[in-house]
Amino acid sequence: MTKPPVPAGKGAEIAAFLDKVARQPAVRPARGRPGRLVFAVDATASRQPAWDRACALTGEMFLATRDLGGLAVSLAYWRGFMEFAATPFLTDGAELARRMSGVTCLGGQTQLLRALRHALAESRKEKVGALVLVGDAVEEDVDALCHAAGELGLFGTPVFCFQEGDNPVATNAFRQVAKVSGGAWAPFDSASPGALRDLLRAVAVFAAGGRGALAALPGPMAARIAGQLPGPRR
Repeated sequence: MTKPPVPAGKGAEIAAFLDKVARQPAVRPARGRPGRLVFAVDATASRQPAWDRACALTGEMFLATRDLGGLAVSLAYWRGFMEFAATPFLTDGAELARRMSGVTCLGGQTQLLRALRHALAESRKEKVGALVLVGDAVEEDVDALCHAAGELGLFGTPVFCFQEGDNPVATNAFRQVAKVSGGAWAPFDSASPGALRDLLRAVAVFAAGGRGALAALPGPMAARIAGQLPGPRR
């Protein structure tokens, strides 16, 4: 069987990211409980367009997981002068979108470490299937970020870093955070509006149902991933 051509540029990086997600160990939420995901988004001044796109896509994460027992999402964001907030785990996509729509981006420094620590605190209480970080900059000590990410890895909570733009400092930091946690990194930009949607949907399905659920996700990108899934572990 002839393999499909490998896409170029950011398309290839996104395909590689989705393949990495597909190869993650299966996540099994507690019986009768939805998969838990922390969705952390940079809300500093430059991020309003990306914030609005992410807000519009939150409902798709819930729709993609409704047949897998559902999804519970804790929205975390940082903005302004040392402002960090996180919601409880929400199982209603409309409520999550409502809360996001009430947030206006403000200038300030990144606070990725607080998002990592929030996910870590929640992981100590109950299994968190994944942490998603969406941003375009990193202005913090990378060693501290990697230490927290490594702790998340010990709890089985991989960090998936979605980077808008191509800031080299951010790229280096996001790649390291993803690697030490057992997660993955992928870029996206405003020229490819479907990329962020596909990435969020894939991680939501992974958090709710693991590799098997991801393999069953419809669509050409999901089919490409399913064909590359490793066999069951003995």
